[in-house]
Parts: sequence; structure tokens; C-alpha cells
Amino acid sequence: MDIVIILFSLSFLIFVAYRGYSVILFAPIAALLAVFLTAPELVMPFFSGVFMERMVDFIKLYFAVFLLGAIFGKVIAISGFAKSITAFTLKVFGKNNAILAIVMVCAVLTYGGVSLFVVAFAVYPFGAEIFRSADIPKRLLPATIALGAFTFTMDAFPGSPQIQNIIPTSFFQTDSWAAPWLGLSGGLFIFFSGLVYLHWRKNKAVKIGEGYGDDHINEPDDEIQETLPKPLVAILPLVIVGVLNKALTDLIPKYYGSVFDFSKFGIGNIENLEISKLTAIWAVQISLVLGILSVVIFAFGQIRKNFIPDLNLSINGALLATLNTASEYGFGAVIAALPGFQSVSDLISKTFNNILINEAVTVTVLSGITGSASGGMSIALAAMHETYISEALKLGIPNEVLHRVASMASGGMDTLPHNGAIITLLVVTGLTHKQAYGDIFVMTGIKTAGVFFIIMLYMVFGIV
Repeated sequence: MDIVIILFSLSFLIFVAYRGYSVILFAPIAALLAVFLTAPELVMPFFSGVFMERMVDFIKLYFAVFLLGAIFGKVIAISGFAKSITAFTLKVFGKNNAILAIVMVCAVLTYGGVSLFVVAFAVYPFGAEIFRSADIPKRLLPATIALGAFTFTMDAFPGSPQIQNIIPTSFFQTDSWAAPWLGLSGGLFIFFSGLVYLHWRKNKAVKIGEGYGDDHINEPDDEIQETLPKPLVAILPLVIVGVLNKALTDLIPKYYGSVFDFSKFGIGNIENLEISKLTAIWAVQISLVLGILSVVIFAFGQIRKNFIPDLNLSINGALLATLNTASEYGFGAVIAALPGFQSVSDLISKTFNNILINEAVTVTVLSGITGSASGGMSIALAAMHETYISEALKLGIPNEVLHRVASMASGGMDTLPHNGAIITLLVVTGLTHKQAYGDIFVMTGIKTAGVFFIIMLYMVFGIV
């Protein structure tokens, strides 16, 4: 019964998200419905002590990233940089390769360390311009961004700085380059499979005469500029964000150390900060601030025309995206605290005997239930990593393989309709689940298939 309650709550949230209802309202309703069906007297304690606590924790950590990311994306658009990058990209790749162009831009940014959420904000303006110029249906744009940002560079390619590739290192004593050939092979499988599917969908739309579409919302500004910025100048802010993010990730711990002690400055009522947990966030925040300033410096004349209304629009968008994702985070925390969640984990463990398949299914299912790749993987590995290591040692399976399987599996079924990144992506692009989620789900399926592809490679050929 405990498992049925969790599945019912999850199905309810997926249903309302797909129908276009706000998860800011329905994520707590779905979570507390599960609590009510389990133990009615725990509804209010779980609401205040679990849901709201975790929701606020998320906002505290990531609101500035969402806000700065939204502003960065807006100034990239109104400065004319987006149009310049669009024109240059189309010139290099051609309109027939517009989808490849967007995927490559997203891949470069995420593999360079830019947050997935920031990529959605930054890439959308010129992604929409490219799709409009090539007359490709806008409804395919979220799936295209998802392929470039949420799949092979997030957790498959070795060395990815994204959190989904970093979490397994603490459990398996590996590094981000674990199982490089498996990661590269799985990443390329996802990359080419995703491109084949998206081009098939584009060609199908062309045959029936479907173009970019009309009456879309949240469209990039369409002001006519006689002279576009030079492509090298236009792409410079993106390079600044990527390079500084990497550099600051290394420099911040060296400057502050492992712990920041407020008492040394005469402040005794504030807890010490663990710098390791904040390094990536601080690096992104500082990089975005400097990226925004670089756009302002190079395009001040264009930006100042409608700066206040454009700034307010970006702030409103950031608030909505933050609350959407934070509400999902609270939902996942409540579900993870219920007895049914442990039952799901135990059921998977008993069903699949192959240790790699067991790990892949456990991680991807828990990520799907929580709607979070990092959250689901952390819960799964915290409970099972010692078992995985012990069984793998008996079979001669390196910990690197366990790392790569867990990392890639976390980014599989996590992108169900209630996933915070998916909701944010749809909000940013101005599309609904009904319009665009079907193609995103195919990317989810391809990503999940990629995990079992690398398991097959290892089992047949012993590739690591």
C-alpha cells in the first residue's frame, strides 16, 4: 500500500503538470496527499518541517543563480548578441543544420561548467531566432536544448563538471573522468540518436507545411538593428561565463579554505560555512555577474533603450522558475521521507540480480520519483553504495564503471513532466507540456537507453 500511495501521488503531479497547472500549488498538494494517505496526523508537521524546509533550502542556495541567469539571458537578447550569434551560426552550419547548431552550443556551455538552468536562459533567445529563421517548429526547441544540455555533456562525457558527474566520486572514490571510454561511447550514442530523432521530427513537420508557428509567448525581442555586433564580441560573454566558472571553481577553495568561520570577524551567532558545498554556486554567480557586465559594456547603447521593463520581465521569469523548481524539490523531500520510498528501493534491489542493471534501475527510478537527478542518485547511493562496491569487487567490476552507470542513470527518467529543469525550460521557452513534452520524453528514453548501452558494452567487451 505504501508504494501505491507514492505512485498515486507521483501520477497526480505528473497529470496536473502535463495539463498546465502550476506545480507551485500542486507539488505541495501532491506531497501532502501522500502524507495524508499514510498518516493524516503528520500532514502539518511534514508541511512545515520537510516540504517548506527543503523548499526554502533550495531557494537560499539557487535563487541568485536563477535571477542572474535570467538577467544574463535577457541582456544577451536585447543587446543584439543573440541575433549576431544566430546569423553566424546559420552561416557556419546552414539552416538545414539549425538543430545541430543549438545542440552544439548547449553542449559546449554545459561541458564548460555552465549550470543547466543558466544554459536554458542563455541559449533560448538565439535558439528561438535560429528556429524562426530556419522555419522549424518552435515546439521542437525544448527537446533540442534538452539534448544538448541535459544528456551527454551532463553526466556521460568524462570530465563533465556538472553535479550529476561529481556526486558519485564521494561514494566510489573515483574522479570525474571515471570510465572514459564507456562515458564517451554512451554520450555519442545519445548524441547521434537524439539528432536522428529531432531531424526526423523536423522533416515530418516540413512535409505537412508546419513552420515556426504564430502567437507564441515569451518571444525574443525582434527589434531591427542595422548593424549587428561582431560574432566574436557577441560570444565573448558566453566564453567569459564558462572560463571564469572553471577558474573560480579552483580558486575559491584556495582563497577561503574548507570552512569560513564568522567568529573570527566578531560574529558569533552565524554557523560556519562549508565552502565545498558553495564553491560551484559562488563560481556561477560571480561568472554571471561579470558576464552581464561584459554585455553592458559592449552594448550599453542598445541595452539602455528599454532596460527597466526588460529587467523587470527577467526578474519575474526568475521568480517563477525558482519557485517552480523549489516546489518540486520540496515534493521530492517529502516523498523520500515516506515508508513507501524505502519499499520501492527494496523492491528494485530484489528484482534485478545483475549488479549494474540493479544500480541503473534503482538510480533512475528514484530520480524519476523525486524529479531530481542529483537528489535521486544521492538517496540511492547513500543507501546502496557499499553493497554495490562489495558485489562489484567479487565480480571484478571497477568502481569507475559503477560511477559511470550511476551518473548516467541519474539523468535518465529524472526528466519526467514534474522535473524542475523541464518545467523551467518550458517556462523560459514559453511553451506548455502539451506542446513540447512529447519530444522531451523521447530524449529521456534515449538517455535511459544509453545507460543500458554502456552496460552492454562493458559486459560484452570489458570496455572501461
